[in-house]
Order: sequence, then C-alpha cells, then structure tokens
Amino acid sequence: MSRVPITKEGFERLKIELQRLQRDERPMVIRAIEEARSHGDISENAEYEAAKEKQAMIEGRIQDLCQKMGECEIVEPSDNDNGRAIFGSTVVVEDTETGEVTSYRLVGPYEADVQSGTISVVSPLGKALIGKEEGEEIRVQTPKGVRNIEVLEIHN
Repeated sequence: MSRVPITKEGFERLKIELQRLQRDERPMVIRAIEEARSHGDISENAEYEAAKEKQAMIEGRIQDLCQKMGECEIVEPSDNDNGRAIFGSTVVVEDTETGEVTSYRLVGPYEADVQSGTISVVSPLGKALIGKEEGEEIRVQTPKGVRNIEVLEIHN
C-alpha cells in the first residue's frame, strides 16, 4: 500500500469531518429512522426511505474517510527549499498565452481543491511544478489542452 502525502492541516480537516459524521450526523439519522419507523408501515414510508438513503451516504463517507486517513502520511513542508517548488509550496504562475496569473499551493490529492487554490502534487500541473524555480517556463498537458506556464514566485 502506497502512502499518500498530506499536510497536517489537511489531515486535521479529514479528522474533523470524520468526527462530525460519527458524533453528529450518524446519531441524527438513526433518530430520523426510528421516528419514521414509529409512523407504522415502512414499505410505503417516504421518510423512512429518505433516512435510510442518508444513512447509507453517511456510512459510505465514514468508510471513505477512514480509508483515506489510513493511507495518509503527514508531510511537513520543508524550509530547506533551495528556491524550488516542493510539497507545501505556494507557487505563483502566469499562463504565457493568456497572461492570467494564478497562485497554487502544492498539496496531497486528498486535500486538493482548485477553487480554494490548492492542487495535488500528482496532478499534471502539480507534477510539472515540483522542483521548478522562479523564472522557469514549463509546458503542461492539461484536460483543457497544452498550457505554457512561467513560474513567477515560490513561497515556502
């Protein structure tokens, strides 16, 4: 089994979500199932069916989180970076064709969220950025096609 890198903050977010599901969501859906059962015949009880579906979703997410957390290896970003992009770095890049400037933090796949400015080190762009220095230009194949990117800044 291979280990999946994650920041300490990312691991804590997974842990908090797991605790919330186990402590709050699971008991709440169990009470909803009991309440729906008390209304009589469950064969045509929409409340019961909805509660059972929600329970299945919660239990599935709990299993998913437990599996992910078991695979994780917390990696502390290094201060000894030699000016290169590494796990945990924030990298400011410019698309040389469009001029669009974007900032990304390089994290593990279980905490990546492009909307919040984090990308996985195993994504095409993440792989291309690892080890790069300020001023370097890279060519990356993305789902939207080939992009030419210049590394403007690296913060660790």
